[in-house]
Amino acid sequence: MLRDYLFHDFTRSLCSTCGEPCDAKIIIKGDSAFLLKRCLEHGEHVEVFEEDASYLLARDRYDKPGSTIRPDATVTRGCPFDCGLCPDHEQHTCIGIIEVTQHCDLGCPVCYASADGSHAEGLELERIDAMMQFYKEREGGHPEILQLSGGEPTSHPRIEEILTLAKKKRFKYLMLNTNGLRIARDPAFAEFLGTLTPGFEVYLQFDGTTDSAYTKLRGAKLLETKMAAIENLTRARVPITLVATIARGVNDRQIGDIVRFGIQTDFVRGVNFQPVAYFGRGSSADVKNRVTLSGIRREIERQTDGVFRAEDIVPLPCDIDRVAVTYAVKAGDQYVPVMRKVNIGGYLELIDNTMDFRAEDLVKNAVKGALTKGMACDCLRLKDEIAEVLPQGYLTWSPKKRAEYIDTNTFRITISSFIDRYNFDAKSMRKECVHVITPDLKRIPFSAYNMVHRSRD
Repeated sequence: MLRDYLFHDFTRSLCSTCGEPCDAKIIIKGDSAFLLKRCLEHGEHVEVFEEDASYLLARDRYDKPGSTIRPDATVTRGCPFDCGLCPDHEQHTCIGIIEVTQHCDLGCPVCYASADGSHAEGLELERIDAMMQFYKEREGGHPEILQLSGGEPTSHPRIEEILTLAKKKRFKYLMLNTNGLRIARDPAFAEFLGTLTPGFEVYLQFDGTTDSAYTKLRGAKLLETKMAAIENLTRARVPITLVATIARGVNDRQIGDIVRFGIQTDFVRGVNFQPVAYFGRGSSADVKNRVTLSGIRREIERQTDGVFRAEDIVPLPCDIDRVAVTYAVKAGDQYVPVMRKVNIGGYLELIDNTMDFRAEDLVKNAVKGALTKGMACDCLRLKDEIAEVLPQGYLTWSPKKRAEYIDTNTFRITISSFIDRYNFDAKSMRKECVHVITPDLKRIPFSAYNMVHRSRD
């Protein structure tokens, strides 16, 4: 008698009950993928891994070697308990997160940090300076993206000084992760943020186009506040990425509406969708019916009527397990997904391990490859493909002109699926490239930090 599933792969996971390491099978059953876990104490557990198994089976063709790291921790107990980073981690820091405060002016029911108004004002500027410098040094002096977060970072009494300091550190890109409440009520603060461009954007919590989504996910009616924040940022010409936490039965039917709103709104550069993760304050009652990366990918096609197709949204080579991405360029009054013109999977050797993926970097790497590795044919083919989606002469423009074009003529959709004890697998944990920079100068993968290490701090 045959089993009712296909045994796809083996991994190490965590028990859904006690959180201790255990063996697990990745199995395919029907159209979906599951983790079949067996804990010596609590027995067998089955957890949703990916809603669309075909995405899981196809993503490996986008994989590439990770960047080397400088470890600051030793392996004693194993993943995810030895972070710092440990020598077993397979990817460098694409995004470094500094939580400048644990204070927040909301008390969101799904907050991974369990932040609220009871926490202290925040870290001292000198400590934040040391954390930024540590991040720079660990990335060889050339870090990619710094994201200032919390809590609610705009509640820090010295947030303007912190942002100014970050710009002086010359990170490739700077993000402010915010609920937008201060920006909505303080146009002068939005104007200040405008002075930080180019190379800066606001990562704005935006869970939907109706108040019901905010009531359930954030505990308050916030749509009017979000619109006021976007209006103030647009007036100040500040690029915005909308960040939507997606939960089944709450806002999973608003995915298309969020995309359309973003496309139609000036200075919104894109949307980041995040399936709700089950750590922090959130309840795990509906974990058996969780939303996954591949499920959101499928819904984007369905809810945008094919404006973005599922195959337009591909695994990000630096972290194929947990991040998918698509880019679109404005052509007249429409956006054309770049992945329909450029075969990204054919140029993995030319793509840097980064979330700050840029066309000019791809071309520069192609030219370098043609000179040093005999890749002239790939270089010429890539230039022809990119020429179809970028304006003539784009690569000769000044950095400021290119930044202005990107901010007003391109649109990016990313899906970031974080890891909790229910969907944990050791392989994807080791490739996670979003890292929290801690006050005691460690780099801890975001998911591991919220599963294990936040409660230790």
